[in-house]
Amino acid sequence: MTTTLITGGTVVSATGRAPADVLIDGETIRAVLEPGSNLLGTDVAASVDRVIDASGRYVIPGGIDAHTHMELPFGGTAASDTFETGTRAAAHGGTTSIIDFAVQTYGQRVQDGLAAWHQKAAGNCAIDYGFHQIVGGVDDDSLAAMRALPDEGVSSFKLFMAYPGVFYSDDAQILKAMQVARDTGMLTMMHAENGPAIDVLAQQLVDQGKTDPYYHGIARAWEMEEEATHRAIMLAKVTDAPLYVVHVSAKQAVEQLATARDKGWNVFGETCPQYLYLSLEDQLGAKSDEWGAFEGAKWVCSTPLRARADGHQHAMWQALRTNDLQMVSTDHCPFCMKDQKELGLADFRKIPNGIGSIEHRMDLMYQGVVTGEITLERWVELTSTTPARMFGLYGRKGVIQPGADADIVVYDPNGHTSIGVDKAHHMNMDYSAWEGYEIDGHVDTVLSRGKVIVDGDEYLGAKGDGRFLKRGLSQYLL
Repeated sequence: MTTTLITGGTVVSATGRAPADVLIDGETIRAVLEPGSNLLGTDVAASVDRVIDASGRYVIPGGIDAHTHMELPFGGTAASDTFETGTRAAAHGGTTSIIDFAVQTYGQRVQDGLAAWHQKAAGNCAIDYGFHQIVGGVDDDSLAAMRALPDEGVSSFKLFMAYPGVFYSDDAQILKAMQVARDTGMLTMMHAENGPAIDVLAQQLVDQGKTDPYYHGIARAWEMEEEATHRAIMLAKVTDAPLYVVHVSAKQAVEQLATARDKGWNVFGETCPQYLYLSLEDQLGAKSDEWGAFEGAKWVCSTPLRARADGHQHAMWQALRTNDLQMVSTDHCPFCMKDQKELGLADFRKIPNGIGSIEHRMDLMYQGVVTGEITLERWVELTSTTPARMFGLYGRKGVIQPGADADIVVYDPNGHTSIGVDKAHHMNMDYSAWEGYEIDGHVDTVLSRGKVIVDGDEYLGAKGDGRFLKRGLSQYLL
C-alpha cells in the first residue's frame, strides 16, 4: 500500500488548530505527528512513498455534504447531475463524502426505492456515498420496511410536509413514522413547509397573472415554514423521536428550533449556502436580457430564498455561530435553464426546484471565515465533523486522527477561486447560481481514502473510486 506524508501544514479540527504532519498508510490515517517528530524512530519523510508539502496551508478533514439529490426525478424532468458528474464536481470543491436520498414514492415499496438508488450510484461515484431514505408514501407496508433500514446502513429518513400529491405526509402519517424512529433510533429529517396552504397561495397568485419566479418566494411565505417547523417539533416531542429539519431558510423557523433546543429536546437543523448569501430581491427577482424576469428561475428552490430586507441571511449566520443550526449542506439538486427550468416559463409552479452548489460549499463557507462570520474551527465543524456525527460516520469520517479514513483536503488561504461557468464549474449545468463569486481561498489537494483525486485544478480520480457508506445511528443526540 502507498504511504503518504502531508507535512508543513496546519491541521484544523472542530476544536483547534496546530502545526502537524499527517502520516497515511494506504487508505487510513496512521499518525498525526508534531513537525519533525522522531516518535516513529525514523525519518518519516524519507521512508514514505509520497510527500505532500502543505506549507502555509490548512489540512482539514474532507467535507461531508449530507443533503444531495443526484438524478432526482422532479417536475417532469430529473436533476441534471448524475452520480458520476455530481461527485466529481464535489471532489473538485473539497467534498469527499455525500449522503444522497433514495426515493420511495406513493405506491412503491421502500426496499425497491433503496435498491434503485444503489443501482444508480454503484460504480459511478468519485467519492464515498451513503443514503437517507425518502418515504413518500407512509402506510403499513412502508412503516414495516423502515424498521429494517438501519441494518442496511440507512439510519435516517425524510418526510415532506410539502408537495401534496408527490411526497406529502399528513400529521397522522408523520406521527406513525416518528414512532418508528423512536423505536429504531433513526433520525427523522423533515421538509418543513405547509404544502397545502402554499398550493392555495400559489394558485391565487397565478390566477392574478403573477407567474414570474419571484412569486415562488411569495407563495412559500416564511409563515408557512415557521408553522410547519413548529408542528414538526411538536410531533417529535409527542413521539420522543429526534428531529432534523432540512434547508432552514427563515429566521422565524430558527427561533422555533432554538426554543426546542433550549428545553433540551433532540431537535436539529441545517441551512444551505443559498440562504446565507442569496435573496428574494436580488436573485428570485432578477432580470436579464436573455430571460427577462424569468432569470430568477435559476434560483428557484424550496424552501425559497428569503428577503434580505427582513434579515434572514444575517439570522442564518448567527444561528450557525450559536449552534441553533448545526451544519451546512447544499440540497444540491441542479437543473439546466434550457429544457428544464424553462418548463415553468409561464407558471412558476412548474419550475423544477433546485440549485447546484455541491462544488462550492466548502469555498463559500470558508469565505465566511474570511469575513468574520464564523471561525476556522467552526468551518470544519459545520462542513465535516458535525455531518459525520449527526449521521453515524464519526471516527471514520469528519476527523483527522489515527484510524480514520484518509479523506483530507489541503486548503490554501492565500489562494483564490473565481466561480462561474467558464471558471470553476464542473457540475452538469448550463449556468452557475454562483456566477461571479470570488473566494479568498483555494482547494489545492484532495485525498479520498489516501488517493489523491484532485491536485490543483486537475482531476486525478476515476469513476467508481467511491464506496457505499454503511452508516450507524446518529452520534449527536443528547
